[in-house]
Amino acid sequence: MVQAILRLPAVKAESGASRSTIYLRIQQGLWPKPVRLGPRSVGWPASEVAAINTARIAGMTDQEIRTLVIKLEAARKAAASAF
Repeated sequence: MVQAILRLPAVKAESGASRSTIYLRIQQGLWPKPVRLGPRSVGWPASEVAAINTARIAGMTDQEIRTLVIKLEAARKAAASAF
């Protein structure tokens, strides 16, 4: 399965959030941590961005979104360990 990785400009466009808001949400546990693409570049799996956007649209609470972020990051680690 091919997974698209979105760079920051695309994530900002998809979420409607600014760079500082995205990084603040990461610190608060409300947004998944980025994936390192190289020494100076990061991105986010498109499916994770979509999941967070869907949760916000559905009106999930911050605590529910934190739980979702934990699940998304755990799934990412499990997929990585499969290789």
